[in-house]
Amino acid sequence: MTVWSTAAAIASGCALAGCSLAGSPTPRPRRPSPVAEAQARHEYPAPRRAPESAVDPQPSAVAAIRAFASAYINWDALSVSSSMRALAAHSVGQARSAAELAAAETANDYELRQGGIANSGTVEAISPVVGHPLQYLVVSRERTTATGTDAYQGLRPAWHVTVATVVELGQAGWAVSGWQPQS
Repeated sequence: MTVWSTAAAIASGCALAGCSLAGSPTPRPRRPSPVAEAQARHEYPAPRRAPESAVDPQPSAVAAIRAFASAYINWDALSVSSSMRALAAHSVGQARSAAELAAAETANDYELRQGGIANSGTVEAISPVVGHPLQYLVVSRERTTATGTDAYQGLRPAWHVTVATVVELGQAGWAVSGWQPQS
């Protein structure tokens, strides 16, 4: 081996090992601070969160939507808050946030309880939205009643449409991640 080939081999080995021929370590590139990154990108990097999980994911997207929708539309004044908390545990993302908010809003709703308001219904159809993978239209037929007020007397069942979004939680199954009532 010549002197030049030996020197080239040492230089290559040092470069791969992260050192310099002068004996001092090669400085590793630093990741910019969050503030510097925010100034450069005009946005502050959010910390990474662990992926969300849901209690009892369903075996298919449609099964997850049907279970969520059935629980969402069937409640009474005494069970609505606990039903919404259960829905939050079975969903992720925006759907979880919406269910948590509904649970908080209905927990101490005097008029809801005094009126004995209840909602019941059936899921009539679930159909994929063309061109939007993971989104489905949910059609339900619902009726609101009350035992403590005449406000809902004679009210006929009504059709409702909701856009539901689902997410696959790995091999665990499917969960609702978005719930947007349209009517």
